[in-house]
Amino acid sequence: MEVSDTPLLDRMRKTDGDLMCPHRAVLEHVTSRWGTLVLIVLLERSYRFSELRREISKVSQVSEKMLAQTLQTLERDGMVNRDAKPVIPPRVDYALTDLGREGAEQVRDLSLWTERRMAAVQKARQEYDAAKA
Repeated sequence: MEVSDTPLLDRMRKTDGDLMCPHRAVLEHVTSRWGTLVLIVLLERSYRFSELRREISKVSQVSEKMLAQTLQTLERDGMVNRDAKPVIPPRVDYALTDLGREGAEQVRDLSLWTERRMAAVQKARQEYDAAKA
């Protein structure tokens, strides 16, 4: 993978100065409330839809509709593989692709960093609020 010397935001800008949608869209997909949880959970192993929903619901309740939309978005982005088996009853497994595993590891690391640094963030917020009061 080649990395440009041009600053990231400059590479993301269109000629009219707006940020390019494709980059932002992928960032939004992997860092969205449900995208982050789906990616982190799927780092463990593949899951059936209902198993994945139960696992995510240990942290935050997710509707079937939102989970289905998130999985479909991540599948479209090449991060999640949907494996529908032609059996009765139907069985569908979701797993990370290589691209998805790479993204999930990055999201997990960011999540762990926020967990480790939450005290510093809270302290900064308190100092900011006190200075503004």
